[in-house]
Amino acid sequence: MPTSAASQPLFLYSTTVSDVGTVRSNNQDSSFAGEHLIAVCDGMGGHAGGDTASTIAIRSLAHIEQDDTGGDVETITRMMEASVLAAHDAIVGKAKRERKLAGMGTTVTAVALVAGYWVVAHIGDSRAYLLRDGRLQRLTCDHSYVQHLIDTGRITPGEAKNHPQRNVVMRVLGDFDIDPRPDIAIRKAHPADRWLLCSDGLCGVLEDSTIEEAMATISDQGECAQRLVSMALKAGSTDNVTAVIADATLALDADAFDLPHQTPLVGGAASRSLEPIADIVNEPVASAPVLRDDNSPAQRAAALMQTRSGEDEAAAATTRVVQPSTVREESGERDNPDTGEIPVVQTPDGRITADPNDPEVAKAIRHEQDLQQRASRTKKLRKRLIAAGIALLAVVALAAAGAGAYWWSQTRYYVGNADGKVAIYQGVPTNVFGFELSHEVERTSIDTADLPQTWISQLEQGIVVGSLTEAENHVEIIRDEMTKLQQEDDDAAATGETGAAPDATAKQDGGSDGGSDSSDDSSNGSSNSSGSSGSASGSSASSQGDDA
Repeated sequence: MPTSAASQPLFLYSTTVSDVGTVRSNNQDSSFAGEHLIAVCDGMGGHAGGDTASTIAIRSLAHIEQDDTGGDVETITRMMEASVLAAHDAIVGKAKRERKLAGMGTTVTAVALVAGYWVVAHIGDSRAYLLRDGRLQRLTCDHSYVQHLIDTGRITPGEAKNHPQRNVVMRVLGDFDIDPRPDIAIRKAHPADRWLLCSDGLCGVLEDSTIEEAMATISDQGECAQRLVSMALKAGSTDNVTAVIADATLALDADAFDLPHQTPLVGGAASRSLEPIADIVNEPVASAPVLRDDNSPAQRAAALMQTRSGEDEAAAATTRVVQPSTVREESGERDNPDTGEIPVVQTPDGRITADPNDPEVAKAIRHEQDLQQRASRTKKLRKRLIAAGIALLAVVALAAAGAGAYWWSQTRYYVGNADGKVAIYQGVPTNVFGFELSHEVERTSIDTADLPQTWISQLEQGIVVGSLTEAENHVEIIRDEMTKLQQEDDDAAATGETGAAPDATAKQDGGSDGGSDSSDDSSNGSSNSSGSSGSASGSSASSQGDDA
């Protein structure tokens, strides 16, 4: 694998568009479009979780935008894998600290351009497409349940589009007990390569042929991203929709002063807090352009679904550019504390001020924060007490239900098998969580081995009756029937023995008479007599065997 820069280096131009869609109330996707790194993360885990997880993943990967300038492909490959695992650890740690974020996670699909090679890191069901020489290639494999069904031949790709479990992801980063290691791939980069990274809100509704046509025919990156996101919404996507378009450009003069350059763009949830990302990449970053309003039905539906304030909409409609902290400090910009509402205070010299950097205002802010924390702790304690009360009531209700079920079971009896003997049990022949609902009250001397197989099967299952008297009567029925069966066996054996004796006597008499005729006849008669005696003995033995 090469580790040195190519003689004619490639540069990356990229852009991204991310839209909340027509159904969701917030955007949980995040994206990054830079000169060396592009990425899409699709968050999941509820209103407060998905956007946090995808933002953490983008921040964890953003440093590669600056760290890949050394041109070492192996180093960047290890760095991308380590960054994805670091994002996983950060998401799990935050979910443990903040219970409301439990279960959050995110997909990651990222591509870095290093020394003429593409390094791809992928986990989840977002996708990376590469358009090369007019042909679209899908370079990632969905870590989803429906993809597993496709790979095993149980469904077709066409059936996967409408499968009821098409949104089930089997591998993601986050608060789950699954493997967080990403798939890593390395490919040689070619001039004019065009990438599309997208969330499943786009590729889940658009056919690959539609994506290929748009990427091949719309040369302008921004227009291509806008068109793909708009088509996904028109096709009925119910998810957040995000697209990153990136083109590889060949710079013939690597020493030229005006080399290609762009400001990294951040889209989706991560764009709501650009300052940390600007500090990570140590250069200005900008929020991604919003989806243009084409007045389509999908766009009108999205506008009706949104609950953002007019101020938020105005902020979303304008592109923000944020400088790194070193520049912000030099320009006198300081982060104001996020207090929600800054109190107005009167200073000792009589001034009235709401400046958050004023010591008196800062003191008032801290006081309000203390009050809010106390109120929050009280609220949490109240919730815990309510939850404990509900849990206690549930336990009492379950205990009462269990006691009632047990009491009812003890009004029933059944006849069953106890170590090879017929026995009477009080209760019902079942158990609840390993607790038996019956106990033995009487064991008889009847051996189950002497009973017919059908009776043994019934005893194994338990013959349920309504009272102890009925159970005892049933045992007597079994005893009487068993006695009758034994009597029938004895009678059959006795009948066989009685019938064999006269036959043997007749054969012996015949042998004696025949002896006066000739010595041969006498010999034959004697032989027949022996045979008859043997037969009688056999019958007697059989009879004894039956008796036994």
